Amino acid sequence: MDVKREYTNGDITVVWQPGKCIHSENCFHGLPNVFKPKEKPWIDTSGATSAEMMSQVNKCPSGALSAYVNSEKSKEEVMGKIKIQVFENGPLRVTGDLEITHKDGSSEVKETAASFCRCGHSSNKPFCDGSHKKEGFIG
Repeated sequence: MDVKREYTNGDITVVWQPGKCIHSENCFHGLPNVFKPKEKPWIDTSGATSAEMMSQVNKCPSGALSAYVNSEKSKEEVMGKIKIQVFENGPLRVTGDLEITHKDGSSEVKETAASFCRCGHSSNKPFCDGSHKKEGFIG
């Protein structure tokens, strides 16, 4: 079951998918007034501006956090651009509307982001599961 939780400030909505989280703690360290793992709910959208939250959410290496603007614009208009980011000693993160075709021919759609394994140790290939940390991947 794919769990999704949404938190909004009226301007934007932050979406959290706990099944994707690799606990990099980028969110908490980047915006501790918003991301409070010891509290419930753990995301407080009143703790920063919408722009600050969007910026921090875009740094999530697993794609467990995403956000969209609560306006008349469609999701396609908001997410139309593809962005690729290489994390030092970590995954390759691709943000945007993605259709991923696997080696067996099956495909899936990722509407916000996906982090791809670069170390080769992930048990969830082609996606990153955080194995690079314990394996000491350098790249």
